[in-house]
Amino acid sequence: MIGSTDEDVLLLDEPNDDVFVNIRNTKDFQFITVNTFSTTSSKVFLINAADPLSGMTLVWECEGQAHCIIEHHQGYLYLFTDAAKEGQLVDHHYLLCSPVSSSSSSRIWESVFNDDQDLIVEDVDFCDTHLVLIMREGWNFRLCSVPLPLPAGKKGFNLEQLSPRFLPLPRYVSQISPGPNYDYHSSMMRFTISSPVMPDAVVDYDLSNGKWNIIQQQNMLYERTRILYGAASSVNITDSPLKGQNYGSSNEVKSQDDNLWHDLSEFYACEHHNVSSYDGVLVPLTVVYSHKNKYGNQNPGLLHGHGAYGELLDKRWRGELKSLLDRGWVIAYADVRGGGGQGKKWHHDGRRRNKLNSIKDYISCAKFLTENKIVEEKKLAGWGYSAGGLLVAAAINCCPDSFRAAVLKVPFLDPTNTLLYPILPLTAADFGEFGYPGDIDDFHAILEYSPYDNIQKDAVYPAILITSSFNTRFGVWEAAKWVARVREHTIYETNRPVLLNLTTEIVEENRYLHCKESAMETAFLIKMIES
Repeated sequence: MIGSTDEDVLLLDEPNDDVFVNIRNTKDFQFITVNTFSTTSSKVFLINAADPLSGMTLVWECEGQAHCIIEHHQGYLYLFTDAAKEGQLVDHHYLLCSPVSSSSSSRIWESVFNDDQDLIVEDVDFCDTHLVLIMREGWNFRLCSVPLPLPAGKKGFNLEQLSPRFLPLPRYVSQISPGPNYDYHSSMMRFTISSPVMPDAVVDYDLSNGKWNIIQQQNMLYERTRILYGAASSVNITDSPLKGQNYGSSNEVKSQDDNLWHDLSEFYACEHHNVSSYDGVLVPLTVVYSHKNKYGNQNPGLLHGHGAYGELLDKRWRGELKSLLDRGWVIAYADVRGGGGQGKKWHHDGRRRNKLNSIKDYISCAKFLTENKIVEEKKLAGWGYSAGGLLVAAAINCCPDSFRAAVLKVPFLDPTNTLLYPILPLTAADFGEFGYPGDIDDFHAILEYSPYDNIQKDAVYPAILITSSFNTRFGVWEAAKWVARVREHTIYETNRPVLLNLTTEIVEENRYLHCKESAMETAFLIKMIES
């Protein structure tokens, strides 16, 4: 105990190096939860915050590594998890409930909601009076609040039975991120709303009266874009009545309300496509372009990809891409297997020995853009960050003629060697994602897709800009040796340079360097594609 002279009390001793321990508190500060997880099992222990030396109580245990978050509300524990059900893997998270008073040996967890394949709960948040659900129906995100406490007795509700209130959202939402929301007793909850055609909006929703308020957003961009496109100027956005907007039973925002969000869909279009991959699996593809320069066989294009760790592909509006959109470029996002948003199976189908699925999905999306005249055949560029750099580089190795240029940011290019390098801070998640070269079957799978080991000889590669830093988790030697081998093995053309840019700073933590690097990438793409 802090400030106490008594001997420390050992609550948990975990000798296994493969087990990770995470400690957090419930939002009402009634309990402390201790999560232990590994590739073989996941456990959650509960500590009474008022008497922390009383020991830990095991409240949840499951096989395999699972995401488990426990909250407490008026005598009930709520568990948000993606653990397997009855030995069967599940694709998405679900919410369980159990009384705190239940004993560990007889504890029963009941589903709060009935299974609904069309309604996927992406995240949850709690306050004293409401449960907030971030949900997805197909391409559409929804945000709704449910009053607490839930009706006593029966569990297994349909959402409509709980009188949900849907909070207003703009069109084309690609991600909803909860804010800190530390104050459990406040009815005001904060979320960040992201969209490919709208600068991120940080929004406060008052769950008690239905009012919402945008507290932070890059609003000057809207008026400047109206001027650029010659649109008639409307009321100054900074004077728009953002406060006191009420919501009803639907989150469909009327078109006249889009300006309240500084939504740019008046100038830029957002389309969704399902692309058939090599094995018939449909891969989601998001396409953004300027209404003024609607695509039609002449447009350059930039295809983003990541496909790792089950993470959502970042499709947020990025100000540095505005310059490309205004020049007629098409910006596309390929949600390939291995990434997030499509469930756990989607992640597993693109990891470890299935990593080639991610690469082939990305190539299928590239061909879809050119074959359907969305992007001109010789004007497509690729873009990948970290593990996304591996994806794009591997795709270039397979089909170098499909791309005219590429930008690889701090890429992971030499997995066969890097995954064996003992001084790097790699974790079980990295080996689970890409494979462990010490395993012969994993080694052969890695060797099949490794960008460094599959560079084609005597082939014409696209122009490539690689940026890396001495402060990245993957060493700069990866980028340097890959560039050296590409230059050595491929046919050199003066209009297709392979450039390496190294910095000693962490670019992501330096706003000036980030802007400088983004400007360099944009200039490189324009020079290579449009020259």
